[in-house]
Amino acid sequence: MISGAEIMVKCLQAEGVSILFGYPGAVICPFFDKLYDTDIKAILVRQEQNAAHAASGYARATSKVGVCVATSGPGALNMITGIATAYMDSIPMVAITGQVKSDLLGRDVFQEADITGACESFVKHSYLVKNTADLPRIFKEAFHIANTGRPGPVLIDVPVDIQQGEIEEFVYPEKVNIIGYKPSVQGHPMQVKRAMEALAESKKPVICVGGGVLTSGAKPKLREFARMTNIPVVSTMMGIGSMPSNDPLYVGMIGSHGIKAANKTINESDLIILCGARVGDRTVSSPNQVAKNSRVIHIDIDPAEIGKNMKTTIPIVGDLKNVLAQMMKETSYTAPKEWLEDIANWKKELAPKRVAFDGYVEPQGFLEKLSAQLDKKSILVADVGQNQIWCANSFKVADGRFFTSGGMGTMGYSVPAAVGAKFARPSRDVIAVCGDGAFQMSMNELATIAQNHLNVKIIVMRNTVLGMVHELQDFHYNSRYAVTELDEMPDFAKIAAAYGIESAFASSNEEAEMYSEKMLKSNKPFLLVCNVHPNTPSR
Repeated sequence: MISGAEIMVKCLQAEGVSILFGYPGAVICPFFDKLYDTDIKAILVRQEQNAAHAASGYARATSKVGVCVATSGPGALNMITGIATAYMDSIPMVAITGQVKSDLLGRDVFQEADITGACESFVKHSYLVKNTADLPRIFKEAFHIANTGRPGPVLIDVPVDIQQGEIEEFVYPEKVNIIGYKPSVQGHPMQVKRAMEALAESKKPVICVGGGVLTSGAKPKLREFARMTNIPVVSTMMGIGSMPSNDPLYVGMIGSHGIKAANKTINESDLIILCGARVGDRTVSSPNQVAKNSRVIHIDIDPAEIGKNMKTTIPIVGDLKNVLAQMMKETSYTAPKEWLEDIANWKKELAPKRVAFDGYVEPQGFLEKLSAQLDKKSILVADVGQNQIWCANSFKVADGRFFTSGGMGTMGYSVPAAVGAKFARPSRDVIAVCGDGAFQMSMNELATIAQNHLNVKIIVMRNTVLGMVHELQDFHYNSRYAVTELDEMPDFAKIAAAYGIESAFASSNEEAEMYSEKMLKSNKPFLLVCNVHPNTPSR
């Protein structure tokens, strides 16, 4: 006989899971007890939301499914924000929650919450397990759904009596057959041909890359296609890193907080090739206006995303790697030299002007220098707010990765996501950049970093305000700073010291560069606090 809890563990082993992030509680204890005797590493975070963020960082760094675990009620509910964050950014994740006994469901017993109902709108799928014998099939389906098609989180809610129940033997399914779930992976040949015919007529084409390029593993193929056709590339925030930041073909991030030259490029183009991007409101403020002037080829594995925000001329449903390979076979196009010259001029003429204050760090310049100090395969995890925009526009990604919460904009993401990324890629530099507001949402994870001796580097942009909202209040609310000033700031150095973590405080770019060099030489965690003027603009 074998218990449901043991089955859950064996399912994870069958899926090749080597690490998970979680927080225990009474109704998930049977699972954790069976996990205890295995090689799967269970990382205790300090709050359940951070378990999901850490699983996200791990998934993004490995392209594997991240796993997070929590107990019922408040444990599961705390994880909701992390699950929604993963959903919005298409991150493959399996979230496992314990639940009260099946016969007590719906009776409002201690720590009962309808987590499958609560998460309905931001999971790819969810399961409330009603029979111990169903566990192998459910786990097999969950991992398949999470990491195929458009990736995303899948929730498995397991009542404690299902974990304690027993069946005679464990058999893990070899295949998955889910009625109605058959993602298209090859682009329709006629649509690909139409797209390349449109490209042949174009004088001002541009490729716009989103997070789908990275989650699908299509980055090498995208770079090959761009260089073969010499078409300039702009990116959404989630698409940063698809092209090296210093590549001559890369123009920059588009959107309300993007680079002016990149926005001008997409507005002046006559053909836009959208690759794994949904172009939300922060990316293109008037997508239909852009579509009036340009033909749009939209490639995505999720048909629901095509044309959602920008009117599409030629839709292509399929896996980006496959579609780009199909396109390369159908074209010998090269972008006109004049178009590239125009863009090169815009990059010079419309370059952002940076604002510096004496006695403070100028963040954009520092982040640019920091990227030069780091190894080419480093991972930078940006939080949300002004620090996110400074990182997106100034940090130069080569062959590494840029992680952030793009779709949901979840403050407190960077530190736990960096924890997950470091577990995934222990030999790489992993840097979390956050504001002082975001850091105070997740600084309890310093305990996780210290307990696991993780060589994670954290940079806090300390401007003593909630910078993005503070800036918004300047523009639209007559500088009435309602509830955005962080008075009585804590001493971050003392907080770091309490966990045995070394720190430094920089009040100039020279100091910041000096301390960052020291930070990167250390093989231990490090906290660098940069003193930033409250009026430093986001761009």
